[in-house]
Amino acid sequence: MSPLLDAAADGRNSTLEAAIAEAHAGYAAMRPRSAQLHTEALATLPGGNTRSNLFYRPFPTAMAGGEGCHVTDVDGRTYLDLCGEYTAGLFGHSCPGIQAALHAAIDQGIGLAAVGENEARFSRLVCARFPAIDQIRFTNSGTEANLLALALARNHTGRGGVLAFRGGYHGSLLTFVAGAAMNAPLPVTLADYNDLAGTVALLHEHRETIGAVIIEPMQGSGGCIPAQRDFLSGLRQVTSDLGMLLIFDEVMTSRHTAGGLQQLHGVLPDLTTLGKYLAGGMGIGAFGGKASVMAAFDATRGGALTHSGTFNNNVLSMAGGVAAMEMFDAAAADALFARGESLRSGLNAICARHSVALQFTGLGSMLQPHFRTGPIIRAVPASAREDGLRELFFFDMLASGVALARRGMAALSLPVGDAHCQRFAAAVEEFCASRAALIQDAA
Repeated sequence: MSPLLDAAADGRNSTLEAAIAEAHAGYAAMRPRSAQLHTEALATLPGGNTRSNLFYRPFPTAMAGGEGCHVTDVDGRTYLDLCGEYTAGLFGHSCPGIQAALHAAIDQGIGLAAVGENEARFSRLVCARFPAIDQIRFTNSGTEANLLALALARNHTGRGGVLAFRGGYHGSLLTFVAGAAMNAPLPVTLADYNDLAGTVALLHEHRETIGAVIIEPMQGSGGCIPAQRDFLSGLRQVTSDLGMLLIFDEVMTSRHTAGGLQQLHGVLPDLTTLGKYLAGGMGIGAFGGKASVMAAFDATRGGALTHSGTFNNNVLSMAGGVAAMEMFDAAAADALFARGESLRSGLNAICARHSVALQFTGLGSMLQPHFRTGPIIRAVPASAREDGLRELFFFDMLASGVALARRGMAALSLPVGDAHCQRFAAAVEEFCASRAALIQDAA
């Protein structure tokens, strides 16, 4: 057992607040170089970073490198990486096939200001995978992809309104998770996730103004909460009836089968957005869908919409994308999905065995802890105690040598094997055993 968890067993942190304070102290004592880098960064970076979700107190761990499914921090500590770059790190940190493709691309020159062979090749590979995508355009991020998909839908329907869901995250300018957000100035109506009747009523109420419905088939930042199949099929029907475009944000969820959750559920949207792992770890986003809708960008016709961007088809992302799509085939996707399902089932069995208010939700290779009991079908505001337990879980996992997203989410990469899953399960077992007195139902 780790020293921090020994302390818990001895009763020296009998309250949640004391346990968190002790975890922070132990964390800080072991990472002096990370503390120094954070202090230096505060002078020129607001908050000491340029990516808000990487900040946490007392200071974030700075990583020096990674290999396979492990990362090493600047203080020399190595961790099992289950954050998986928030689903973008599907291939791990040192995939030979991805690295070879990137080196080959660099050798041919960077910033060619022209179309190239890989751009069309990448597009064919993506369109062949996803049943709802006839044609596609590339962007630099999932945020861009979602903004452009919404702009396209609004142009296509002639209606400016958008319906999204509480707990949804569609990029840094389309955030509907609890907390402060700096959203694009779009007229957005919010509905409750997995509430078909309520959503249908809202869409009928705003049928003259809403042109697009955007949804994650499983909410990611909102807590790895899957959409119910009947909910998705109901959305498909009502949007078709009312002449609205249905957009599936599969930036995260496209990893769950070769053709994403649209393939798994057999529900096809009008537009799909992609990103994260799609280019093997390079910066990427994409939006695509029905040829009749995407034709708005066809410059061989008159009056086409303009979609520019210096790095839309940059040589690294295009080469990485071709390599990624060729490597991550249906067999690889199915195996990864099965591994994640087995892990989540095992973790929930551990929680049940210890009778703690903790459960893991998700699908396949994405999962997240929730410190409450009962069914979880939509994002709800967390209590202060839930936030505290999530904080304690994150630091206890780091103390055990397991790196997760700050909110506790895990996204398995392809190098993660059964032994790595067992290691994580053992860390969760230790957490449940040593912190049982603190893990009460916080809802």
